[in-house]
Amino acid sequence: MPKRAFLLLPLVWLAAGAAWAAGDPMVGDWRLNPQKSKLVDEMKVTSLGGNKYLFDFGGTPEAIVVDGTDQPGIQGTTLAVTAVSPTEWKVVRKKAGRIEVTAIWTLSTDGNTLNDDYTEITGNGKTMHLVYKYDRKGGGLAFDGDWVSTSQDVETAYELQVRPYEANGLTVVVASEGVTKNLELDGKDYPNPDSKRRDVSSSRRVSERSVELTNRIGEKVLSKWELTVSEDGKALTWTIRSSERSEPNVLVFDRE
Repeated sequence: MPKRAFLLLPLVWLAAGAAWAAGDPMVGDWRLNPQKSKLVDEMKVTSLGGNKYLFDFGGTPEAIVVDGTDQPGIQGTTLAVTAVSPTEWKVVRKKAGRIEVTAIWTLSTDGNTLNDDYTEITGNGKTMHLVYKYDRKGGGLAFDGDWVSTSQDVETAYELQVRPYEANGLTVVVASEGVTKNLELDGKDYPNPDSKRRDVSSSRRVSERSVELTNRIGEKVLSKWELTVSEDGKALTWTIRSSERSEPNVLVFDRE
């Protein structure tokens, strides 16, 4: 948290991406089809003794005391975790005093399932709401454990707008995030301007209907993306493979 790979991590590669001319089958307006998509999320909560825990949402782990107070987190944010009851925690992330994320975590009776009622508020004030169901992987007691989710209900439309850019490029607009990026396709490495990790992205055209992108730091590959348009041009599949997850996210968009 931020931990939603399909909404946050994909944005880093948009500084260097794919392209063709106006006839590119990727050009158009695309809306996420949650029923056809497979969204994987994993988070680890490790007890450090007492009421202090290490939270790993797929990035830099954060050591937080579960007492409801705002404490320093990643990327200039604060994180507050409140134990409402033995089976319910409230999680709030802020940046510059503004709430970015709220989540209510609830454990099942047997302690092997964690439900995450998750709400994210973007910089432009739009709200995204998801309900995640995590299964415990391995051991652990109460909230302590490795939690993996492969299902969630998306209550907010997630759209991509793809347009031609200059002679050989594309402009990608992520409406729900208020982000617009211009893309190029030449196989070269480009710095990701919105990242503080000094990672770079490169991209290439695999075929007329398929594009491959790689995000890395030095020789370490952080993630890979494949965007493929169906033969009938009505669906775009975005497969996201991350070094931090054992399974890929598979996002299927319908042409509007």
